[in-house]
Amino acid sequence: MAAASAAQLAVNGGVKMANNSQAYLEGDKVKQTKSLIAELCRHFYNQGWVSGTGGSITIKVHDDSVPKSQQLIVMSPSGVQKERMVEEDMYILSSDGSILSAPLAKPTPHKPPKCSDCAPLFMKAYQLRNAGAVIHSHGMESCLVTMLNPLAKEFRITHMEMIKGIQGHGYYDELVVPIIENTAYENELTESLAEAIKAYPKTTAVLVRNHGIYVWGDSWISAKTQSECYHYLFDAAIKLHQLGLDWTTPSHGPIQNAKISALAPNGSIKPSRQCIVLDIEGTTTPISFVTDVLFPYARNNVGRHLDATYDSAETQQDIKLLRAQVQQDLENGVAGAVCIPSDDAGKMEVIAALVANVEAMIKADRKITALKELQGHIWQTGFQNSELEGLVFDDVPAALEKWTASGIKVYIYSSGSRLAQRLLFGHTKHGDLRKHLCGFFDTTVGNKRETKSYTEITASLGVDNPSEILFVTDVYQEATAAKAAGLEVIISIRPGNGPLSDNHGFRTIRSFSEI
Repeated sequence: MAAASAAQLAVNGGVKMANNSQAYLEGDKVKQTKSLIAELCRHFYNQGWVSGTGGSITIKVHDDSVPKSQQLIVMSPSGVQKERMVEEDMYILSSDGSILSAPLAKPTPHKPPKCSDCAPLFMKAYQLRNAGAVIHSHGMESCLVTMLNPLAKEFRITHMEMIKGIQGHGYYDELVVPIIENTAYENELTESLAEAIKAYPKTTAVLVRNHGIYVWGDSWISAKTQSECYHYLFDAAIKLHQLGLDWTTPSHGPIQNAKISALAPNGSIKPSRQCIVLDIEGTTTPISFVTDVLFPYARNNVGRHLDATYDSAETQQDIKLLRAQVQQDLENGVAGAVCIPSDDAGKMEVIAALVANVEAMIKADRKITALKELQGHIWQTGFQNSELEGLVFDDVPAALEKWTASGIKVYIYSSGSRLAQRLLFGHTKHGDLRKHLCGFFDTTVGNKRETKSYTEITASLGVDNPSEILFVTDVYQEATAAKAAGLEVIISIRPGNGPLSDNHGFRTIRSFSEI
């Protein structure tokens, strides 16, 4: 009988059966997690994050014998004094969110126990990000920072040391946190939070306007560390705002409240240019660098990269995106799409199918997120190993320096991933040019030939009028789409660029010194 039970636990799903047993629920690993949450809630109370019974925290029960996706979830209850919580107050949930154990009611005046109203939102972070812990804070900083610009859909900050504490970010990077609108009841935020998580694959947090923030990490340590860094950065942004300084720019210079105006040719008042958005290929960088250097490097190294990093969370996420894209391609009959076998087929078979699909995607020059994310990670290795060096036209560095010194914010919008953009400008013979750049846009905001993409960028930059943004590109269709959104547009004429029709109707330049 004992042998049969052991065999049963060894089959697929057996581990999950075991960690749902009463003995496991009352075991040391669950007790330690409960105790940890009680301790952290007292700490967060002292930070001002969970006062007035607000806020919450949830942690997966770490157990190396249980796959992370099947680990139990311990969650603090709703409507209780967080600084007085004890182990017995916690809820235990299965990996699918079902309640396995609930606390007993306490005598009056305590309220009956209730599972956290945040539970559905926590589950989205677990399911969509494979998180190990999630923290929901009502910290004042996370609330006020969403009010600095009531229309903003994102919080942005750059060139602050504490950005390095956020997963996947460095000092020169721009940290972007999506903002969703608050609702009367917490569980009504579930879908909008899920949409934000999907729309921002690099984010580890979502702000809720006039409410607070949700932060997740691979472990409770990661979630706690990032929460502290987020609150620090929010507080810094608020203080910089009070000082009249712009936290979204590398220089953190004065906020340009006064609009410098000039007369347009017809004598009307023309608003000053506040932002410049640059394309990369054919604008800052020769097209040949992308086609003859970057693309071949990615194509030639995709197999090596996947083999070396196959088990990493980053590569597994890339594979997940590629699987979804290939499945869609197969359904739509896209040429070159090859079915990717399940993980059971073995690592080498999966990699071979991935390589075939990636080669076909690169050959077709497809502008899709799944491909761009993987290419960015391959190029990252190349830049780190000094096998690649970013290339820009010689007039670019001086122009970037001149524009930023005059208070103009400069952004990049390219079909390449944000990571690839940062790598290119961070590793040039002119040094690291990211200090002159305020942010990076990629195809997650939309296709570059669609007007709505530039409308989205305009909303993100927070200008009063889209005409305050100059967009520079070498592609006529992109120029047309940006102009339809109200942006000022210039077409870049560079060696190797495609021909323009004689009646294109746009101003052209051959060097950034002309701007």
